[in-house]
Amino acid sequence: MVQIESDVYSEIGLVMLIGLTAKNAILIVEFAKDEYEKGKPLVDATLAGARLRLRPILMTSFAFIFGNVPLWVASGSGSVARQVIGTVVIGGMLAATVFGIFLIPRSFIWSRNGPAPAKNAALPNCR
Repeated sequence: MVQIESDVYSEIGLVMLIGLTAKNAILIVEFAKDEYEKGKPLVDATLAGARLRLRPILMTSFAFIFGNVPLWVASGSGSVARQVIGTVVIGGMLAATVFGIFLIPRSFIWSRNGPAPAKNAALPNCR
């Protein structure tokens, strides 16, 4: 396997990841916001936006991941630099896609409503 070091190549990979993850988040939030402004309830609008953009997000993410596989399995002269950037980008995009699909819609709801109260939270005595 590849030994990952924090160098210029891994930082370039992280910058690419930040850009693609932000693009995915913008797509989900944009469609959810449009549905919410049309009058749908917040949760329904958010789920509709997430469902509508799931396929394009997965297609973009997997195309990006599979496009970087040659970097990940590189050999020969200068292969360590290619392996580092390939490993960072593939692992990071997998994690960003999985977490983003679940966390971005929830974050949109939180940004509109605030976090949901705990179910077993003690309520103040209102006498």
